[in-house]
Amino acid sequence: MKFKKLFFLVIALFVVTAISAQDVISANELAKISKNKNVAVVWAGAVKGYKVHITGSISIPQISLCNTEPIRNLMKPVDEMATILGSKGISTDKTIVVYDEGSAKYAGRMYWMLKYLGAPNVKVLNGNLTAWKASRKPITGAPTKTSATTFTAKVDASLLASMDDVNKSIGNSSTVLVDARTPAEYAGTAETKLRKGHIPEAVNIDHLTLLDKKGLLKSNDALKSLFESKGVTSDKTVIAYCESSVRAGVIYLALKGLGYPNVKVYDGAYIEWQATASNKVE
Repeated sequence: MKFKKLFFLVIALFVVTAISAQDVISANELAKISKNKNVAVVWAGAVKGYKVHITGSISIPQISLCNTEPIRNLMKPVDEMATILGSKGISTDKTIVVYDEGSAKYAGRMYWMLKYLGAPNVKVLNGNLTAWKASRKPITGAPTKTSATTFTAKVDASLLASMDDVNKSIGNSSTVLVDARTPAEYAGTAETKLRKGHIPEAVNIDHLTLLDKKGLLKSNDALKSLFESKGVTSDKTVIAYCESSVRAGVIYLALKGLGYPNVKVYDGAYIEWQATASNKVE
């Protein structure tokens, strides 16, 4: 009897360590709840990608909540974002499941923005549309009809980092900057119109390294090992960014799933940083 209890305890512990972020939901799990009136499934990818989407999902491209000027992809004012979400039938009373075409970056961005706006129940479809299709779940090309509601924002300012916050983090051992771009972008060898390089002292963790070959978020053990190998530990305040902080959302999702208590996204991102002449790049 004792052996059986020990066996099941070991299995339970294995399952816990194998599961990724608590706000990640599988295709099978989503299929079970997708028709619930208290669940809203949101397509966060590009407008054209909605031509083939999860049946019943609502199109709210993450870019629709952002401005193009003066800084590309910077979030719109809170009241504007709340109005857009409400017009699409999204409220904070619902469980909101976000997804994209499979890159995870648009879903990650939308996930972070919704958490910033105070939505309490937000999840990301693990593997996104790629996993949904692989599981042979229903898809359609017909737009989903919605009824407008009220999205009541309760901003969590602790999730947002400003350029001043980033400046103060440099030389501060209690904070670590994470650059979610590719190694080439980070090193300054990629073609770009921006100043080449990265924010001083930032460590590079390409957001794609958090995903396995199927586009699923890696296990907690694998993620923890990856982050800690870069000095990104739970005792530090973590500030994630990329070019426009779209890919940074995946870093945020993974770290919150690991239980990191202080994770922020620099919304102005590298675009804003490098545009300020007094800011150094490496």
